[in-house]
Amino acid sequence: MKKIFKLVPALLVLTFLFPGSVLAQDKSLIVGGKNYSEQLLLPELASILLEQEGFDVTVKTGVGSVIARKSLENAAFDLYYEYTGTAYTLYYKQDDTEIMTDSKKIYDWLKKADAKKGLVWLDPVQFNNTYTLMMNKAEASKLGINSISDLGVYVTNNPEKMIFALDSEFWERPDGFKSVMKTYNFRLPAGQVKKMSVGLTYQALKEGLVNSAMGFATDGRIAAFGFVNLIDDKSFFPVYNPVPVIRKEVLDKYPEIAGILKPLADTLSTDEMQQLNKAVDVDHKRVHEVAMNWLKSKNLIK
Repeated sequence: MKKIFKLVPALLVLTFLFPGSVLAQDKSLIVGGKNYSEQLLLPELASILLEQEGFDVTVKTGVGSVIARKSLENAAFDLYYEYTGTAYTLYYKQDDTEIMTDSKKIYDWLKKADAKKGLVWLDPVQFNNTYTLMMNKAEASKLGINSISDLGVYVTNNPEKMIFALDSEFWERPDGFKSVMKTYNFRLPAGQVKKMSVGLTYQALKEGLVNSAMGFATDGRIAAFGFVNLIDDKSFFPVYNPVPVIRKEVLDKYPEIAGILKPLADTLSTDEMQQLNKAVDVDHKRVHEVAMNWLKSKNLIK
């Protein structure tokens, strides 16, 4: 039976000090996830497929990227879905644009680097959930803003007119907003930046509380709320393909896991991920229901 937990960083500290081992209980796995809808859906999809093959799965979600990574390294998680761009820029502090904007090159780089740490990158899911800067489509059209370069010019000429919504992680991380401003040569005054949880950035933009906001390219609210993604015309953002990353000792014991999860990599497209996210975030359906219905529609449930 699957057990589901939502964690907060403080609760994980004890787990780091006393990490449990998957080897202690036969065919039991801890599948982790981060703190937004797509990172609730991916573990749920994986856990359903794994349970179908006889695994006893505990799902632990609700943490930021750094803690998710630490959880894997410290055996608090056995596997979770990580994004290639996040691992390359945030964990390894790399910035080679030739690598990070190419799906295969960045995947191969990470697979090799993490192998030295006892972590295995399985088959990548093909959709690209890159960061995006969004605006209301009507306002962007009125102001003549189609790209991030256009946004930068507008902010430079009108520094007090643009209010931007983002979460704390996107403000600090190397592929986040500080680096966006540096690459695109503009500076938004600190008072014009509103920090909030990532889920609230969409709502703030929808209600006109801000003029622009960070988001994720596969989020179903972008189309549903009438937003437009500004063109990343300087190719700043890396590729963000989600990949199940698993501890080698777990995969060595259960090599079948790679084959069990492969249908997600082969089947889950950008459009379909947007629809799954929309079902959770806009239609307010339960994560398990959304995941189960999609797997049934693809004949992945026996």
